[in-house]
Amino acid sequence: MEHSYFFIAMIYLAAAVVFIPIARKLGLGSVLGYLLAGMVIGPSLLGFIGQEGQDIMHFAEFGVVMMLFLIGLELEPSLLWNMRAPILGLGGLQVLITTAVITGCALLLGQPLNVSLAIGMTLSLSSTAIVLQSLKEKGILSSAAGQSAFSVLLFQDIAVIPMLAIFPLLAGTSTTHSNGHSLRDNLPAWMQTFVVLGAVVVIIVAGRYLIKPLLRIVARARVRELFTAFALLLVVSISVLMSVVGLSPALGAFLGGVVLANSEYRHELESDVEPFKGLLLGLFFMAVGASIDFKLILSMPWVILGLVIALMALKSIILLVLGRIFRISIEQNLLFGMSLSQVGEFAFVLLSFTFQYNILPQGTVSILTAVVAISMAITPLLMMLYERLIQPRFNVTDKNTREPDEIHLQEKHPVIIAGFGRFGNIVGRFLRVNGIRATILDLDTDRVDTLQNLGVKVYYGDASRQDLLEAAGAMDAKIIIVAMDTVEQTLEVVKVVRKHFPHLQMLVKAENIPDTYELMDLGVLHIYRETLDTSLRMGADALNMLGVRAYHAHRIAGTFRKQEEKALKGLSAIRNDKKLYINTVKERIEELEKLMANDKITRWNSPAQGWDESSLINEANGEQ
Repeated sequence: MEHSYFFIAMIYLAAAVVFIPIARKLGLGSVLGYLLAGMVIGPSLLGFIGQEGQDIMHFAEFGVVMMLFLIGLELEPSLLWNMRAPILGLGGLQVLITTAVITGCALLLGQPLNVSLAIGMTLSLSSTAIVLQSLKEKGILSSAAGQSAFSVLLFQDIAVIPMLAIFPLLAGTSTTHSNGHSLRDNLPAWMQTFVVLGAVVVIIVAGRYLIKPLLRIVARARVRELFTAFALLLVVSISVLMSVVGLSPALGAFLGGVVLANSEYRHELESDVEPFKGLLLGLFFMAVGASIDFKLILSMPWVILGLVIALMALKSIILLVLGRIFRISIEQNLLFGMSLSQVGEFAFVLLSFTFQYNILPQGTVSILTAVVAISMAITPLLMMLYERLIQPRFNVTDKNTREPDEIHLQEKHPVIIAGFGRFGNIVGRFLRVNGIRATILDLDTDRVDTLQNLGVKVYYGDASRQDLLEAAGAMDAKIIIVAMDTVEQTLEVVKVVRKHFPHLQMLVKAENIPDTYELMDLGVLHIYRETLDTSLRMGADALNMLGVRAYHAHRIAGTFRKQEEKALKGLSAIRNDKKLYINTVKERIEELEKLMANDKITRWNSPAQGWDESSLINEANGEQ
């Protein structure tokens, strides 16, 4: 049945709206959601779309073009130079070794050299979209594994350029599946490579000496729609140029982005292209999912599954060896190896080129497409497996490998500080300069060693252990300040103190409102939300800059804090009734606004209120 493009567009958009939230809710990531959506609506399952999916694939590939353009925009020459060691070392070795090993395996399976090399280069890549998004969502992109993965992915993105240049040489004199409009048609292989390099040089020169001046002219018009149109024209023009010479539009877009990375209009280009990139890239992944031949998978399930497992295991082993060579810790190395074990989205582009140049037959391309898609789909599941099973074991091991420090106090201190991170550190320093000594316990080995080297008396130990608290003088102390790194650690300490040292007054740090509610349930009276006072101080400073006297701004912040703490006590009891909770929050917001408005009128009309004369002088001199 023939469907109109409006119907097809409706199906794609509806599938995205349904599957993306489900995938994100399950922690699978948006890329896997798009792939699943495409699989479901594709001809192999529900059949909402059929052969027209191939036509949409050509259109959707423009999303990959835009993604590469944006990646290029982020690659400032200074960034590339600063990261040259991990990019060229770790990234370069990963691509070269993985390509060589997979090529060797293909040769052992009886494939010709050109076919084996094409397969090796294609499968050596990993998924930039899946890996970076997953690491970012889990907050570990800045870790050693995250930075190493970023370096490897960066080199892989750059490596696509020479790979696309080598493919014509691999094709040799074979007939290509082209439309006959390429300038390289009927040229010898060495001339085709020369055309590739010539096109790259044209883009670099034009970007430096032509596009940047044009951007300034367009920007002077001060019409946002015109700048958006020019950004799209830029990407489309580069894509057309590369298509004319028979190259991947993605290659040209990437080079164009790199050339413009230092442009003063880089951020405007990013913001204009980003919405189109996101939508078209999602369409690309859905088209990939729809193109997976499930009949082929069901006809040879063990072959395809075996290829997926063998490929991911092989890539993981290579990554783990390289990680050890580059001295990545065991825990981070496991994450590094698992996160990059899949094959990336650029493999779909390269596979289409292998068929275009008649390097691989359609049957082999179909099998490898299924292998690539399945490996990408498995990656979020591997990340979840690492997070839930592997990482906790390493955390426990790290904690238990070091015995708690022996605590021998020459004098009893009135205060115990449990947790000496950024919060507890400031509290401890404040008490110390005011003549109050505290016994400090902390569970972070690196932090304890650093502080001890600086001459700060800090003991390594778990403050949730009764014996350590007793050794720290809890029986004689008056106050314990709980400033642990996680809410779980905080709750454990609070429970032990309530049970064994009820005389201690607890001053407890909370990160957010849910943590505050849990502490209230345990009967903690003095709770300090980590960002509340700092946020109110910033708000008071903003009022002061807008003309409100420093005293009034300070008092407004104090009133707001008292009302906030009072409201939380009432809201804690009803937080499980979502509807009642929301309605009550709305009422409290209205009451607080009315209270603040009335209080403002009262205070500002009263000449008797204010700071003393010296404070006013300091205020006038900017020394509030």
